Formats: sequence, C-alpha cells, structure tokens
Amino acid sequence: MKQNPQLVLVTVMLVGLLGTLGIALPYPVLAPYFIDYPANDLTHFMGFHPKILLGICLAIYPLGLLLGSIYIGALSDGFGRKRVLLITLAGSVVGYGLTAWAVYQESFVFFVLARFLTGVCEGNISIARAIAAELHPHIDRTKALSMVYAATYTGWLLGPVFGGFLMVYGVAEVFLLAGLGMLLSASLVAWLIQADEPATDAVPFWQAIKANNSLTLLKHTEIRPIFWFYFLYSMGLNAFYDFYPVWFVDRHQADGPMIAMATVSLTLVMILVSSLWVAKVQSRWGEIKAMLVGGLVLSALLTIQPLLGLTATFVLFAVIGGTIAMTNGMVPSYLSHQFGHLGQGKVMGLQTSTFCITNVIIATVGGPLTVFSANWVLWLGAALVLSAVVTMRLAQSRVKPDEPSAVA
Repeated sequence: MKQNPQLVLVTVMLVGLLGTLGIALPYPVLAPYFIDYPANDLTHFMGFHPKILLGICLAIYPLGLLLGSIYIGALSDGFGRKRVLLITLAGSVVGYGLTAWAVYQESFVFFVLARFLTGVCEGNISIARAIAAELHPHIDRTKALSMVYAATYTGWLLGPVFGGFLMVYGVAEVFLLAGLGMLLSASLVAWLIQADEPATDAVPFWQAIKANNSLTLLKHTEIRPIFWFYFLYSMGLNAFYDFYPVWFVDRHQADGPMIAMATVSLTLVMILVSSLWVAKVQSRWGEIKAMLVGGLVLSALLTIQPLLGLTATFVLFAVIGGTIAMTNGMVPSYLSHQFGHLGQGKVMGLQTSTFCITNVIIATVGGPLTVFSANWVLWLGAALVLSAVVTMRLAQSRVKPDEPSAVA
C-alpha cells in the first residue's frame, strides 16, 4: 500500500462497520417476523412450521457466505483487493434489493435465493481483514485486526438496534436500508482505497476458481489444529448467535426492540474489549492461552443462560460479549502470524469459510431443535465450545517440547 496506512485502516474499519451494519439489520427482524407476525405465504410456505422455515433462512445466508469466503479472499490475492471488493459490494446491494422485493411479494423461494446471493457477495469480509493484516509493520498486525473487529462489532451493535426499532416501518424497508449501507461501503472503497496491482503470476479467473481457494490450506498439517478448534468453537458460537433471538421470543415473548437492546448489551462490551484489551492480552498471554481461557468461560456462560431471568440475562450478555471479543480477536491474529506467508487473503478466507460452514450446520440442526426448546440449542452450543477447548489441548499435548508446532 503506497498511501497512508492510518487512512487505509480507517477506511477498512468504515467498510467493516457499514458492511456489518447491513448484515446485522435483519437479525432482530426475522424471528418476530416468522414466529409472531400474521401468517403469510412467505412465513408459512407450503404449510411448514414457521420455525423450520426460519431455520432454512438462517442457514441459506451463511451457505452463500461460505461459498463466497472460500474463493473471494483467495481471488483478491491474485486479482487485486479493491477490484474484487467493489464487485462483491455491488452484488450485496443487488441482493438486499431482491430480498426486499421478495418480502413485498411474500415469496419464500425468492427470499431464500436473494439471501443466498447476498451471502455469496458478503464473503468479502476476508478482504478487509487481509488489507488490515498487510499494514504490518506500519501498524501492528494484532492491533490493526482488533480495530477492524471493533468496527465490525460496532456494526453488530448499531444494526440490530436500527433493525429492531425500524421494523415498525416494514420488514422490507429494513432490507432496503441494509442495501444502502452496502452502497455507502462501495463508495468509500472507490474513493479512499487505491487500486492495487494484480499478482504477476495471476492465473485466468476460472482456473483460479478451480485451483486457488481457502480450503486448499488444509493440506498443510500444521494449520489443522487451529482449524478444528475454530470449527467447533464457531459451531457453538453460531448456536448462540443464530438462536438467542428465538430464545428471547420463546422465553420472554420479546419483540424486535427488546432483542435489539440485548444485542446492545452484548456488542457494546465486544467493541470495548476488542479496541482496548485484545492486543494487550495477546502480548501478555499469547493467542493460544487466550483462546483456551475464552472458550472455557464462554461454554460456562452459555450453560447458565437458559436458567436466568430477563434482567440477569442482560448482564450475562455483557460478559458473553467480552469473552467472544477476546477469543475472536486472537484467531485471525494467530492465523496471520503463523500462516500469512501462504496468502493473507486465503488465510482470512479460511477463517470466514469455517465460520460459515458451522453457521450452515448449526442453523440446519438448530431450527428443528427450537421446535422443542431453544434452551437445547444454547446447551448444544456450550458443549461444542467446550469440545473446541479440549481438542486444542489434546493437540498441544501431542507436541514434543523440542518439536516446532503451530499450536505451541
């Protein structure tokens, strides 16, 4: 990057903020829309239970995100960060517009297809993280990534608040506002980020699609322990992310504004921890120790959540937010430090695609499970996070003291 690193970081943070704002706007909307709204052809498609349909909608977006994240970050390594980012942001704008149209038409099929398209394009989050990581040594890599995460959490904070309170104006209108956020992101990228040169050894597009994707990193055995940790951890985390709105509706008969305020409690602490403490903890403890402690704490918190009343839940969400921010900040820092030489875009794409794979799985499993009780989804999440910690500890125990390892 030839331009001012601070300007690049601020721009990437703004893109992350606006992009996540668009993604997060619909979150407090979907559960009340499917469960509490008057029946319509979208929410009662072919007579299926609304919670089953909600589970499909929660799964289809990360399925698209999975497909996008496998390829988009790796493609930006060869074809240029700015070019690929602009194309995918434009696709997100179209996707949100089509989603709003599907709500107007009460078409479940078009709603699902539009959410899938939007997810594919929003696999570009790996590009933003790659740009931030590449600012090193001008800006410390862990610090840059933690600031991008702080901006992302701010989007998660503001998006559900706006979505919950704007829901009174219409569900379709919430998706249109999300599209506006993506349009603003594209404008910032076009204006403030300089075009980068494609790699000199870049292969033709379709050949790159076939041969150059993030999942090829798994052929390196040293990356597998952190992959399996993050796979199981993300499965548990997504059980919480996807279904705490359903739990609020079932347990407390919550509406959009109440779910939005719970999200504020969660994400406000995530912002503070990510921007102020992640880099300090990383320098003192190291990434692996911080991830293991964070995983243990999160597992315990998800275990007790279904047992608490409404007021205590808001306090619990604040503690959960701090724990998530700490662990989430360590994973990309560790991946970038240890495996960045394999391609920052590809490495960040592996993280994003792993998150998406687990989101698809848990949304598919959790939807039917919530028909019985949303509590069971949270307890499943706690067990998965705990299994992630156990898996990483076992990987560490198999490494000899004098043997170099990516899990040391």
